[in-house]
Amino acid sequence: MTVSHSASAAEVDAARLLLDRLGVSAEQLLDATHDDTAVPTFGEYIPQVAAAVSAGTRRVYQSYWNRIQHEWSSRRLHEPSATDIAQLAEQAKTSVVVRANARGGHLAAEHTISALRCLYRHAIADNLLPEHRNTALRVAKPRRLASARRALLDTQLAAINHIATTTGNDRDLDGLLVRLHVETACRRGGALALRPIDLDPEQSLIRLREKGETDRWQPVSPTVMRYLRQHHQHRHQGNTDLRAPLLRYRNGKPITYRRYDHLWARLGEHLPWVAAQQVSTHWLRHTTLTWVERHFGYAVARAYAGHNDRTDFGVTATYVRADLYEVVVALSALTGEVHPLTT
Repeated sequence: MTVSHSASAAEVDAARLLLDRLGVSAEQLLDATHDDTAVPTFGEYIPQVAAAVSAGTRRVYQSYWNRIQHEWSSRRLHEPSATDIAQLAEQAKTSVVVRANARGGHLAAEHTISALRCLYRHAIADNLLPEHRNTALRVAKPRRLASARRALLDTQLAAINHIATTTGNDRDLDGLLVRLHVETACRRGGALALRPIDLDPEQSLIRLREKGETDRWQPVSPTVMRYLRQHHQHRHQGNTDLRAPLLRYRNGKPITYRRYDHLWARLGEHLPWVAAQQVSTHWLRHTTLTWVERHFGYAVARAYAGHNDRTDFGVTATYVRADLYEVVVALSALTGEVHPLTT
């Protein structure tokens, strides 16, 4: 029978002294039990991780993984030092494409480090590396700058809606997109993920599936629900698949993020301030949530936005969480329409 006991402080000190005399660190002892030849290269491992993560994560990190593969394809995961990673992040920062809304490449550096941390988390979970070999954790992310987005004025929002519905090659679609985002404050991904099966006409609710695999029922006005149903009837061209994407072009093809890019480019041509300030769909979300917070409080704004985590004020969120019916009241006040759930 083997008897084990915890080492005393004197024994630990003696072990440290012996290691110091031998010139060996505790990390080296841990590494000696790990076969580095079994650690894959970045070129081998990145495709595996890319196939395992969600579509949203892949869309954010793929361009950074491509850069890592280009620079370190033949290197094994454990080989880059913290300095190597810091240098790679700095390269991403300085080589970023300069646009009107560029902010010094901070986001590129941050995403480079985050993309590497994601790789190392999977490698540790796959038992390819010990936990202390997550080198990316030793590199600090650059401080995130405050967002330049702000709530739009009523006159600015009216101008955006006017241009969207009076110009372009698909005014009905663009008008529906603008109103949908203003009413629901949803993200682009939430709108693109909408399916016919996600419409509840009786209660005037739509099911939004957004980033972080969140899933919620969001109220819309009866007018928007009517437009969504008409859109489905006219543009699905006899397609009976209720799980297919809802929003489509006139030819029946589902829209993509490119439709938003074209929409805001056209709005910027007609409204110079849109182009100058790089106004985007997320500004509509910001506008609606700001209005809701000012008129109905922080808890309702959180529920309206779909923020259901408790990281911002811990367990207190249990007592200040707003429910669906409070969101419905806020929507009715925003749109001036009576909602089925308010009766």
